[in-house]
Amino acid sequence: MGSFSIWHWLIVLLIVVLVFGTKKLKNIGSDLGGAVKGFKDGMRDGSASAETPAPTSQQVSANKTSDANTVDVEAKTKS
Repeated sequence: MGSFSIWHWLIVLLIVVLVFGTKKLKNIGSDLGGAVKGFKDGMRDGSASAETPAPTSQQVSANKTSDANTVDVEAKTKS
């Protein structure tokens, strides 16, 4: 009585396929897989950036270039 047999799970799977359809389930599966992949990539990038120290303000100001498309956020005020 505690656990379900394989036949119970097959019946539940059949009902789910009938309710949602195979196309919808395929889309849900691919979305879930993409989310897991994105999470793994984010975790890998997070651990890589944790190993390298963040640049200080002196390093950032030394790396500034005079690009015409660059906007200085601190200098821009909202009117």
